[in-house]
Amino acid sequence: MPTLLCLALLGGCSGRLDNDSIIHKRSPVKPAELLQTDVDRMATLAMRNNLNSLYRLMHKLYQRNPREWRKNAMPDSASMERQIQYAIEYNQDWPSLGGLRDVAALDYALSPAFQGDRVAAFTYAIGSMLVTAHGGRTEFYLTDSFNAQFIYNAARNLEKAAWMLGQRRDASGRPLLLSNEVSAQGSNLSFAVEFGKMVARLDLLTHVLEERYRRMGANYAQSLFLLNFLPVQ
Repeated sequence: MPTLLCLALLGGCSGRLDNDSIIHKRSPVKPAELLQTDVDRMATLAMRNNLNSLYRLMHKLYQRNPREWRKNAMPDSASMERQIQYAIEYNQDWPSLGGLRDVAALDYALSPAFQGDRVAAFTYAIGSMLVTAHGGRTEFYLTDSFNAQFIYNAARNLEKAAWMLGQRRDASGRPLLLSNEVSAQGSNLSFAVEFGKMVARLDLLTHVLEERYRRMGANYAQSLFLLNFLPVQ
């Protein structure tokens, strides 16, 4: 799939670009982008869009579970959201998780034993997992490398996290966190939609990386097969 098409798909998944902005508007090229390949730029945009999706999930979770942010000494949920975003993007531990990150933090955040702000812990766990899967970075340049398997694994972990969010219950049988809802009064599947966008971006990046490395091998083989000696006089 051409890189430009991949970027268009990633932008469309984010819900932040409409048709007019794609066709008629161009953002200026930043100096740092000169140090990025097409794949580096695509991975950077995908990471930013995935984190934005995660932050939208966090905001929705706080709306449905206001008791969680009230467990903290904060005046409102917006203050909590800013702290969580900062911890994710600046690689800081989250205090209530006792140093746990990634999948270990995710499992603990959705366990009955956890007593802190569950929305904060759940969001932080997913954010730290995404960053770790991308080599500990949120922006990518020529000197960076990717492990397609780790990114693929992160997509599968997100699918499991979405399932856990809907299924985990406390001792009384109540959901640990309210999220999607299907009832006679109506349906709210916005959580599943955001998870789906994140998984799709990760899977697309995985396929692009696999094709990139496959083509690198094929190009090397072609260079050996078509090798010609150069004239010396």
